[in-house]
Amino acid sequence: MTPVTMARKNRDFNPDSFLATIGDGRKMMAVPKRQTIFTQGDAADAVFYIRAGRVRLTVVSKAGKEATLGILNEQNFFGEGALAGQLVRMESAAAMADCVLLRIEKGAMMQALHREHSFSDMFVGYLLARNIRYEEDLVDHLFNSSEKRLARILLLLAHFGKEGVPEPVIPKVSQETLAQMIGTTRARVSFFMNRFRKLGFIHYNGGLQVHSSLLNVVLHD
Repeated sequence: MTPVTMARKNRDFNPDSFLATIGDGRKMMAVPKRQTIFTQGDAADAVFYIRAGRVRLTVVSKAGKEATLGILNEQNFFGEGALAGQLVRMESAAAMADCVLLRIEKGAMMQALHREHSFSDMFVGYLLARNIRYEEDLVDHLFNSSEKRLARILLLLAHFGKEGVPEPVIPKVSQETLAQMIGTTRARVSFFMNRFRKLGFIHYNGGLQVHSSLLNVVLHD
C-alpha cells in the first residue's frame, strides 16, 4: 500500500463507526452537566471517547490547590493513561455540558488498537498531538506572561489554527477555570478580558466571541 493510499484510508476512517462496533467491553454513557466521570485516585481501567459535549480535566495537589489541565471537546479521548500502565487516575474528569461518552475497557481498547491499523494510526496521531500541546503549555508557562497565556488559551478554545472553521462562540468557561488553566488569579483574568474587549479582540454576544486579531497579543514581543 502506497503512502498516498494509506493517507486516504486514514482520512476516510470513521472512529465513531468503528468504536460503536468493537464488541464487548464498551458502554455508551449519558453524563449530565457538572457530573463527575472519574476522580483522581480511582482505578484506571478504561479509556473514554467523547461523542458529544465537553469534559474538563483537573488535578488537586496535596495542599488542596486545584488546576485545570484541559478542556476536551467531541472526538477527543481521555483516560488513555490506563493503556500505559497507569493503575490509578492522575486527574479528575467532569462534564462541563451534557455529554455522551463511550467507555472502552482497557482490554477491549488494546484489542481494537491491534486489530484495526487505521484506528491505531489515528489514536497514535491523537496522542502525539496531545503531547505536543502539553509541551507547548509548559513552554507557555515558563516563558510567556499571563496575558499571552490567556490569549493563547482563548484562541485554542476557539480552535484557531486547527482544521475547519473557528468556533463563532466559545462555550461558557468561567474566569476561575481560565485562571487555573494559565496559572494566575481570577482578578488578573478579569483585567485582561476587559482589556481584550476594549481593544476589540473579543466581544460578548450570546457568548464569548474571539477574533483573529487576538493573535497580535500572542505574537507581540
